[in-house]
Amino acid sequence: MRIAVVLGAALILSGCGASKGLTPQKGASLPPAPYGATKPLTATELLTASNQARPERSDELLKGSQDRRSDDFDLPPN
Repeated sequence: MRIAVVLGAALILSGCGASKGLTPQKGASLPPAPYGATKPLTATELLTASNQARPERSDELLKGSQDRRSDDFDLPPN
């Protein structure tokens, strides 16, 4: 029984991966070009995240850690 469930799940999941390129459905088109663009973006360009959407880390916290200096304005509440 367990083997049948595993084989069934593997069969279902094997159909999830698409080996063809992405194209719009019949009768549909890609989104319009962004303002100021000379041509509409392709499907690959639309799926690629920009640097603003996925920024890279610019600081190394473990290498650049330092002791904090005392804060003169860190007073207890009255």
